[in-house]
Amino acid sequence: MTTVEPHFDAVVHAPPRLQVCGLLAAVDSMDFAIVRDAVGVSDSVLSKHVKHLEEAGYVKVRKATITSRVRTSLSLTASGRAAFAAHVAELRRITG
Repeated sequence: MTTVEPHFDAVVHAPPRLQVCGLLAAVDSMDFAIVRDAVGVSDSVLSKHVKHLEEAGYVKVRKATITSRVRTSLSLTASGRAAFAAHVAELRRITG
């Protein structure tokens, strides 16, 4: 098991982005609509937060055409998983 050095990450810290990372940390990828519904925000709000995470290199966005519809899926990158784990470790450290 790899030990994570606790580290506060301002990119991850915003509540919607923290929720997105938490959801994606549990899976390989997740449909945009499922993430949107779980976080409880509109498409445009989620898109802005995902863009921020993507620009930081934390989230990978994939688009695929399935039965004539474009489906967007999201996944955490390795650096996104590391940043999320370090952020959670820091939150535990300061609250414990």
